[in-house]
Amino acid sequence: MSDLLPQGWMTPSIAYAISVIGAFLGLSFAARARRTTGFFRWQWQGLAALALGGMAIWAMHFVAMLGFSVPGTALRYDGPLTAVSGVIPVVATVLALHLIVRQATAVRLLASGVLVGVGIIAMHHVGVVAMNVHGTMHHDPTLTAVSAVIAVVASTVALWCARQLQGPPAILLASAVMAAAVTATHYTSMAGMHVVPPDFTPVSPPDGAKAWDLLLPVITGLFVLLLICSLFLLLGDDEENERRDYSRASHRAAEHTVGSEDTYTPRHGAPSEPRPGDDVWTRRR
Repeated sequence: MSDLLPQGWMTPSIAYAISVIGAFLGLSFAARARRTTGFFRWQWQGLAALALGGMAIWAMHFVAMLGFSVPGTALRYDGPLTAVSGVIPVVATVLALHLIVRQATAVRLLASGVLVGVGIIAMHHVGVVAMNVHGTMHHDPTLTAVSAVIAVVASTVALWCARQLQGPPAILLASAVMAAAVTATHYTSMAGMHVVPPDFTPVSPPDGAKAWDLLLPVITGLFVLLLICSLFLLLGDDEENERRDYSRASHRAAEHTVGSEDTYTPRHGAPSEPRPGDDVWTRRR
């Protein structure tokens, strides 16, 4: 037995909003990675992986787990395993972006979607294993399989958006769809999990930290990540605007120079062809 929504829809709404923000930042960084090369491409890919894997996927999962409870027993979390569950989607996302940013073939896109989908499922189940509870946890195979399919499809669509979309409106729409799919993956899998209480009556809570004890570090990390991502987005926009203005000025200068050479007209008009018998050195009346 378990309670999936003890606080109603407040926790899922907050988790979904965090996922939308992370997806928007990640897809924006991926769009910049397409337009750069070398070190700067790796920089944007790394930021995109942190935003997508760390915020849109893992942070959404962690916040959603705050709304999960098992009646009659306390929940505790293993700190190291929880941290490992946060690293998994980041690594999977950065590898997937590396595959599709330079060459987005259908095979690469599908492989990247599967890679990120497996990363999401692995993150989810490692996070569930990190949850200590008095009792035995069981998972519904059908709902687990459905959640895996949703994860792979959502990841493939998100990576396609990262490779194709440009402009804030399109990226925002894609972020909302991706966040909905990630949230659906989590709650579909959690709906198939139930806890069988133990035969004995526990006298103390299980080992591990409370979720609220981990909440402050998570919120601090998310705030710092959001601040860094926003700073990079602003600096990236300034650099692109300066580069665009410079190229336009150079283009105008080049056009002016070329046009001056091609359309130069002498001050006293274009010389006419001399007629037979005229002295070319005689001023014409």
